[in-house]
Amino acid sequence: MHPNQLPIPPAAESDAKAIELVRVWAAGGQQQISLATGLWKEPSTWGIMLVDLAKMIADAYFKREGLDAKDTLGMIKSGFDAEWETATANPTGDLVD
Repeated sequence: MHPNQLPIPPAAESDAKAIELVRVWAAGGQQQISLATGLWKEPSTWGIMLVDLAKMIADAYFKREGLDAKDTLGMIKSGFDAEWETATANPTGDLVD
């Protein structure tokens, strides 16, 4: 286990069928990502997962910082939209089995 690795949620730890979807690291000044790309046949399902993730992040900011979850979600969406329109980086990488 890497010393900066986040803990596995208890429900995932206790479920033999649990699957890690995404692992994102900040390393070398860039994002380093591992994906479970073969998990869903419909790419649109990733959109649902990303919205759920954004809502969880907004909830975490409310619980940790007291920030309004709706306002935080709006800021996340604004950042998403800005990056979508004018990317700050072009992702590169290879598929690794």
